[in-house]
Order: sequence, then structure tokens, then C-alpha cells
Amino acid sequence: MKFLIPPAMAKTIGLTRAGRLRDATALIQATLARRPDDASPPAPTGIPTSIPTGIPTAQNANPRPPRNPAPRTPAPRCTLSETLRHIASGGMPNHGTKPAVGVNLPPGAQFLSLTHVSPQGSRDYRLYVPAQRPDRPMPLVVMLHGCTQTPEDFATGTGMNALAEEFGCLVAYPAQPSGANAQNCWNWFRPEDQARDHGEPALIAGLTRAILRDHPADPARVYLAGLSAGGAAAAIVAAAYPDIYSAVGVHSGLPVGSARDVPSAFAAMRSGAPADRRKTPVPTIAFHGLADTTVHPANAEAVLAQALRGHPGLRKAVETGVAPGGRRFQRTSFATATGPTQAEHWQIDGAGHAWAGGHRTGSYTDPQGPDASREMLRFFRQHSLA
Repeated sequence: MKFLIPPAMAKTIGLTRAGRLRDATALIQATLARRPDDASPPAPTGIPTSIPTGIPTAQNANPRPPRNPAPRTPAPRCTLSETLRHIASGGMPNHGTKPAVGVNLPPGAQFLSLTHVSPQGSRDYRLYVPAQRPDRPMPLVVMLHGCTQTPEDFATGTGMNALAEEFGCLVAYPAQPSGANAQNCWNWFRPEDQARDHGEPALIAGLTRAILRDHPADPARVYLAGLSAGGAAAAIVAAAYPDIYSAVGVHSGLPVGSARDVPSAFAAMRSGAPADRRKTPVPTIAFHGLADTTVHPANAEAVLAQALRGHPGLRKAVETGVAPGGRRFQRTSFATATGPTQAEHWQIDGAGHAWAGGHRTGSYTDPQGPDASREMLRFFRQHSLA
């Protein structure tokens, strides 16, 4: 498959902004060697850009779930002309209005507004400190939001603060400013934001170290999770800093090294990332909706493949079930005979590009799915650097 080269993409965007959609469509089809715009492509479309994407909401559940808990039936998708219009307007449109978000705190809890400054730049972040604090240092979970989201919105949608009270942990929510990305996406597809001690990985790692220094966090129990662009960034940061993070959760994201520029990011989101022999040296749990038309579900398989490299002989177990909200799911886990689970892959039938089991009061959530936040914490608690 041929990827668009940057000059072709620039010319395509110029044609689109000039209103010449037919010419732009012809150019992108010729470069990608894909079928005409009215044909069904083999995979969903998405828009990775430095004018980046938003996140569409989850789809409704089927009233009667099918027998197969994890079908691979292609989901409805945008046409190429619609995709070009989205690029011209600065990214994917928001399907629905983002709800107003307020954060309710139990007595004694804190939701601090802090700023981390480093040679790579600065980031504001929120830090949840539970009211119920154990006597010993607490686990720390760092949460990377998706495009167009805020830390407050992400906290509300994932329900992670309530779980922090239940399990006694700190939760940090770094904020990606519009100055770094027009739609507040983490820049997972840029080479300068994919390496240790560079760019956004260094920023997030530095922010994590600052929390460990200034708050009662346990350095042996630090975890990272994210949604969409935040999920892709979480995979990158965890792979770059296995000395900091004990485990990672990737929700609707992409594997490390899936893109090096805008055109290759477009291809990875649309069709799944190409094979990559990299390894993710930390335990990994991945969630993905099988009706996701923004990031192809095959990317979760690539995330798991990277997590399993270097771990031969793991025992594979497959479980199917139905979430309380009605979504069918399949959970595939890989573990040693006596040790903790090294990797988990959750495939959710009928779910789109949204946080599984999230709260309706947050944006881009699918309340009908299994509780990704609770399952991630269950998985994380098995793992420690000690």
C-alpha cells in the first residue's frame, strides 16, 4: 500500500479548501491507490493531522446482541469526500455537544490545579487526592485525555476519581493545550514526540516524577492510561519509560511507531498500523470497540503484539460476556503459569470510538460497555516495579 507523501497531502488540502473536492478526491485516490469514493473501503476512515482530530460519540447498542461476542463486520464509514471536508474544516467534527462538566468532590478530597515546567515546555494538570488516604504511599495513575477533551471532562467521563476513593490512589490528568495542538490532541504521530527524553514523552515523564517528588505516591506503582490520541501517546510514553511506569492502558489507541507523519498516521487510523517489531516492555491492557470508525480495531491487536514480544510461553485464555449495559465483549488474556497477567485485549461488540463503561456526563463515553476504568485498575494492581 502506498502512503501519501507530505507534498501530495498539502496539495490535497489546498484543493479541498478551494472547494475543488472532485480534484482533491482524485488526487488522494491516485496517491493511495484506493477504490472510488462510493466504494466500500476495507477499513474505517479517520483523520490524523497536525490540524488534529476530534472523537465521535459511541453508537447505540443493538437491542438483541448477536451470538458471536466479537464479530468483525465492517462498520459504517465516512466517504473520502466527507473526509476531505473534515480536513478542510480543521479536523473531525464533533457529533453532539460536549456537556458542561462539573467535578463533585467528597469531603476531604482535593482536585488540585498544578503546572509542570520543563525544558520541553510546560503543561497544566489536575491531580486528584482522595479523601480516604492510606497510611502508606499511594499508587498513581496518569490519564491522557482524547482530542477536544479537558482533564475535568475526562475525569468525569471515566469515573476514575470515584475509583481513586475506592482503591486509595492518586490520579493525574495532564492537559494538552491548543497551542500544542489545535484540537488538544497529543501528538502521537510526530517523530519528535515518540522518543525518550524528547518532546511530549519527556514532558509527561517529568510531570510524573514531579508528582512522585511532591506527593505521597508510591514510585513502584505508577500507571499510565489514555483514550484515542491519548491512548497512542500512553503506549509511546510507557515504552520509553519502563523505569517509571509499571503498566499501561490503551483505549481506542494505536501501537508505538504506527506513524511518522500525517500521511502514515492517516493510513494507520484508517486500516490499522503496519507490522512493527518493537516491544512494549510494560504489561498492557487494551480496549477497543469493534464498531470504531475513527481508529481501526486492528490497532489494538498491534498494541497487544508489541506487549507480548519477549514473553514466550504465556498461557492464553478467552472469556466472553455481556456488560450490565448490554454490550457483548471478548476478553483475551495472556499470563504465566504462576504470575500476573502480562497483557489483556478487550474487544467490545457494537461500540464506537468512546471510553467503555464511562459516565454519560462526560464526553465520548459508552455507558453500555464493560467498565474500562475498573478493569484497568484491577489489571494495574497486579503489577509493581518492586
